[in-house]
Parts: sequence; structure tokens; C-alpha cells
Amino acid sequence: MAARKPLIAGNWKMYGRQANLAEITALWQRVERASGAVEALICPPAAYIGQAVATARNTGVAIGGQDCSIAADDAARTGEISAAMLADVGARYVIVGHSERRQNHAETDAAVRKKAEAALAAGITPIICVGETQAERAAGRVAEVVGSQVAGSVPEGNSAIVVAYEPVWAIGGTSTPTIAEITEVHAVVRRTLADRFGAEANSIRILYGGSVGPKNAAEIFTAEGVDGALVGRASLKAEDFAAIIIGHPAAA
Repeated sequence: MAARKPLIAGNWKMYGRQANLAEITALWQRVERASGAVEALICPPAAYIGQAVATARNTGVAIGGQDCSIAADDAARTGEISAAMLADVGARYVIVGHSERRQNHAETDAAVRKKAEAALAAGITPIICVGETQAERAAGRVAEVVGSQVAGSVPEGNSAIVVAYEPVWAIGGTSTPTIAEITEVHAVVRRTLADRFGAEANSIRILYGGSVGPKNAAEIFTAEGVDGALVGRASLKAEDFAAIIIGHPAAA
């Protein structure tokens, strides 16, 4: 089996303006030397995806969306964006099931699965997010919750996906799980994927997300089974995001 190429994905969430797209070029100038070993991805707000694709055209930085509709193609769904539309403007990835979508928009595992299926049908790669709350961790239910989310959110029959483990309590904060805890949960994700896909599961990248920054990324990357990161605020500045990418052992 070929080694899984690390993916470092930046989720800009609802931050930034057109001027921030210059960070894409600045990022590439810093990480081009590592591009053969580590894949860089930026997911800007939907309003800027087309411009981001144009800005990144002569770079190796991939562009993705932060969400897509459960409808695979055109539909009467005001305010939504289909995966087909994302693909049409040049997006290569889309985040689905982020905890902020699950919490703020009551998205279920079934809805996340439909979004992932729509992405695959459009030819783009879904980054399927899973993760436990603080209460679930305190109750000792991490493996149960995360395993159930993976089983419910991942489509059948197509392993061309990425999974991101993001403990809800760590997102946007200052604390992260220990390396041992990250390793343990990534193993749960891998086993659950293997139940679905068999040996094909070994090719699926599993990212860690939740308060990843330049100061802790290198340590997080030492956790067994971590194939990259889903980065929030630290991806908004090229200098910080580049430090995370260059800090991956594969970039050495």
C-alpha cells in the first residue's frame, strides 16, 4: 500500500474578506518546497471560493468548500450550494458534518452521509467530521460516540473520503487531547472504517482537528494514525499555516 500523503486543511469558517485571498499566494511561497510531501488545502467562505480557485491556479494549494447541500444537483433549496456547483468552480474538497453544523443546524449523521454522497457524486472529496462533546468524554463514551458517528456519516461503497476527528470541546479553545488520547480515537475511526471498507480503509486519511496551531502541530503529528490536520483560525494567516505544514515530519 502506498503511504498516505498528509493533508493539512485550513477551514476559514466565516472569517475574512477578498483581501485575505492574498494569503493563498503567500502560503504557497512558504510551502512550495514541501508540496511533494504534504498537501495543502484552504476552505474559504462560499462567497470567495471561485476567487480562491483563481488565485490558487498557479500554485499547489487546493481549494474546498465548508459545506454542501444534501441535494446532489440543482434543486429548489434557497440559500444552499450543491457539491456540483463547488466542483464547477474548481473546488476539490468539501467539509461536511463539522460540529458547528451539527450543533447550530441540527445536522444528523444521516444528513452528513447524504452530503458526503453528494460530494462523491460530484467528483470532489468529502472531509467528514466527527467528534465527542466534553460531556460525552466525561461519561467515558468517546469510542462509542465517535464510532457511531463514523458508521452513520460515512457512505457505503466509496472509500474516496477523508475523515477528520475534532473533539467538540477542543475546537476554538486552548486545550487538546493528549497524544495517547488522539491515537486511541484515531484507532477507533480506522477500525470502524475497516468494518465498512476492509483493506481499502488503509488508504483513507484521518485528520486531527481542534485548536491546532504552530506551537502544538508538530507534537500532534507524532500521534500514530494522524494523517494531517484540520486547522481553524491558524489557517487564516499564511505565516502560521505554513509553519504547521512545514512542521509536518513528511516535509523535512
